[in-house]
Amino acid sequence: MADVVRLPGLFEQIWLVAGLRWRILRNNMKNKNRVWDVIGVVISSVVGIVFVAGIAMLVFVGTVAFLNDRHEARFGLLFWGFFLWWQVLPIFVAGFSPSFSFRSLLRFPLKFSAFYSIGIAYGLADSAALASLVWLVTMIVATMITRISVVPVMILASALFVAVNVTLERLIGSWLEKILAKRKAREIFLALFVLFIVGVQFIGPAVQKYGKSPRPDLAKIIRYARPSPPSLAGEMIAGAAAGDSATAGIGAAGLAGFAALLGGLLFFRYRDQFRGEELSETVAPARAAAKSVASVREVAGPELRLLPVTVAAVLGKEFRYLFRNGFVATALLFPPLLVLLFSMQFGGAHPTTKRAISPDLFFPGMMAYLTLILMAPSFNSFAYEGRGMQTYFMLPVRFRDILMAKNLVTLAILTGEIAFCIALLKWRVGLPPSPVFFATICALIFAVTGQLTIANWSSLKFPKKMEFGKMQGNRQSGMAVLVAFGSQLVFATTCGLVLFVGRIGSNPWLPMEIFLCLAAAAVAGYIAALDPLTKLAEEKKESILDALMK
Repeated sequence: MADVVRLPGLFEQIWLVAGLRWRILRNNMKNKNRVWDVIGVVISSVVGIVFVAGIAMLVFVGTVAFLNDRHEARFGLLFWGFFLWWQVLPIFVAGFSPSFSFRSLLRFPLKFSAFYSIGIAYGLADSAALASLVWLVTMIVATMITRISVVPVMILASALFVAVNVTLERLIGSWLEKILAKRKAREIFLALFVLFIVGVQFIGPAVQKYGKSPRPDLAKIIRYARPSPPSLAGEMIAGAAAGDSATAGIGAAGLAGFAALLGGLLFFRYRDQFRGEELSETVAPARAAAKSVASVREVAGPELRLLPVTVAAVLGKEFRYLFRNGFVATALLFPPLLVLLFSMQFGGAHPTTKRAISPDLFFPGMMAYLTLILMAPSFNSFAYEGRGMQTYFMLPVRFRDILMAKNLVTLAILTGEIAFCIALLKWRVGLPPSPVFFATICALIFAVTGQLTIANWSSLKFPKKMEFGKMQGNRQSGMAVLVAFGSQLVFATTCGLVLFVGRIGSNPWLPMEIFLCLAAAAVAGYIAALDPLTKLAEEKKESILDALMK
């Protein structure tokens, strides 16, 4: 049989896999929800394209200035920026990067060379990599316009720099996939990472307030960073521009050595995956302990027994989901930490900025920012239901009760977080005058209630499945993100205009009176929308189950 069937070559195997991926994407586009999701992602990507284009213009101007002013040594700073962007950004946008498991390729009779090449290709298709490639090409174009003699070295340095970065990024990603295969390890890693990122933000204000400037140590940092790939690339260009072939050769040899070393390590890592490495967290079989069946009211606490049975059951389940999902529970640390950070920088008796922001402006701004953070998950409230979503349609329950229970969880989180943050603000900055304080609280009631109605509609219209303890591929629906951004923009603008009217008017209590009327209208609209949303859930039953159960 082996003499009859000809095995495809390397490039043919890569082409076949690419064609398969394209057919899968084309078939998914036949689903209306998938189409809207793609449209939302495309629209959201426009902001990223504008950002990359803006940075490319700055890179072009900087490259021309460095070459004209004979400051070629400063190219190392540009390469350091590209390096940090390439390696750090994928960690922040892990949920938005291409979600693809390379172990799934092993179902096909691929050669190891094809498997390795496809892994490198996916590294180049990452958003951070594409942005860095655009900026490197911009540097080459600027060099061609300014000083043509440096172009060959610039191209070689850029190519070696790309090889180092793509192999390093794939190597880190592959090892993280192995280390974080267990859910507990993922949650511990995320908690440490979040604490590290937030802790770094406090270094600047603390140094400005209590310490000395770190500028005297900058020379040491530059000297110690010389053997790194970005510094080697900068020295390579600086040596070529100055006619120092030895310095350029050392930079090229260093970059080539890094690329070979990282490529070899990636080779061994991919070889283990190719040989069938299993990264499963399946629990070993064991005899299940017998459990007594208790009613919902017996299981629920005394504070939940006052609610209808359906609402109490879903409410209890949502709180268990909240504490079971370490990622979401860790995110609850962000609001108070951000309040503490911003109060150190912009408020209080001794801010790090030249002028402190008055509590009249700081308090409403922080409340709006906290609402922006805490309301975002509500626009895809069924994300973690999975196959359990079909239970809601099988049981004789009304969807209005389910939506009310999920909204009560959001309100409980908002109330607790905002109360704690208000206490922090009172300690750090002080509270605004009573008219502004109560107007802001009424504005929160209006904005949160109004957004909950829109969030319920978005959750039924644009559902997107997410999984516990997972970063890669866990992202919101593109249209849900757009709906959330649009609604928050509208409510923030409305509240800002009402507060502005109170500042320029003669009656300081006027904004609170306006917000009370708006809040009453928002509550009435929320109650009136529950029954139509129940009908919408029945109409969209098939598409909802298809999106959440696949």
